[in-house]
Amino acid sequence: MHNTISEARELIEALVSLIEKKDREIIVCPSFVCLSEASKLLKGSDIALGAQNMYYEDKGAYTGEVSPLFLKDVGVCYVILGHSERRHIFGESNELINKKVKAALKHGLSPILCVGETLDERENNITYEIIETQLYEGLAGLENENMAKLVIAYEPVWAIGTGKTATKEDANEVIGYIRRLLSEKFGNEIASGTRILYGGSVKPDNIKELMMMKEIDGALVGGASLKAEDFSKIANY
Repeated sequence: MHNTISEARELIEALVSLIEKKDREIIVCPSFVCLSEASKLLKGSDIALGAQNMYYEDKGAYTGEVSPLFLKDVGVCYVILGHSERRHIFGESNELINKKVKAALKHGLSPILCVGETLDERENNITYEIIETQLYEGLAGLENENMAKLVIAYEPVWAIGTGKTATKEDANEVIGYIRRLLSEKFGNEIASGTRILYGGSVKPDNIKELMMMKEIDGALVGGASLKAEDFSKIANY
């Protein structure tokens, strides 16, 4: 919940001019009120548009929610679902997130499904159990053909704002586990072809070492995405 429309305009204009890499996919996910303006600014650029959330129904008496049809109409290609803040601040369940994933796929949107454990869960050594539950319940009912458009993001909640830091080895280990779970559910080809991002205090000074790890395919950038210089350095590393 950052940036007014004018602030988002300034940031996106700077990103369009600063981001140089053509060999990777860059996505920005502004707040709902900024999506229309962002779509206009990104037209013809190499940066795709994503949303931070959505509801699973097309329309109806769901005051305050945003339909996948709205996102499609404004030019959104990706939507973040199950973000740690949606889970832990707003109490979204795996069942609800699964409905959103299915709705996004139904309308041709690419879901970025977030999974991750809290500090208490990590200290109680149940990281793998939490990840398995979130992943399997979030992907319940999906077939192999659905997976081509889906992206997974691992967010270690314990490494965000706690003073504790996830090492590149921590991130690589859990993402490797996620890939093994995908292999068990969908087969090796799907598992190896699914992009799995790391989202835990990604910054210009750690992006290179993170991306050198075997299992990490990309980054879900938080605070660093609010500064054009920082985000462009991450995108251009």
